[in-house]
Amino acid sequence: MSVRVRRVYDPAEPEDGVRVLVDRLWPRGLAKDAARVDQWPKAITPSTELRRWYHGGEGSYEEFAERYEAELTADEAAEALDGVRALLHSGDVTLLTASKTPQESHATVLARLLQA
Repeated sequence: MSVRVRRVYDPAEPEDGVRVLVDRLWPRGLAKDAARVDQWPKAITPSTELRRWYHGGEGSYEEFAERYEAELTADEAAEALDGVRALLHSGDVTLLTASKTPQESHATVLARLLQA
């Protein structure tokens, strides 16, 4: 089973498997039926404070990833992350984000943790 990271604005593909939105806010300008999102576990999204810190240019991606991983150890986040891990036992999972640079986003951190 595999984990992919894609932009939520890209059209759905058959090999996406279960499509999981990993952003806290709904993507701008995207109709919910067009997104084809199967799950939206908000508990695994970065906190508002962390998101603002990172997008404000105050730190590196590596530091953001460390802080985000620490947030994912909280009970509610860890439980939601386990739920996404369970999806992998049934098939492929695609993590969806509105980020313009998914390779330097929280979705990539999640993908790495899920594949570990």
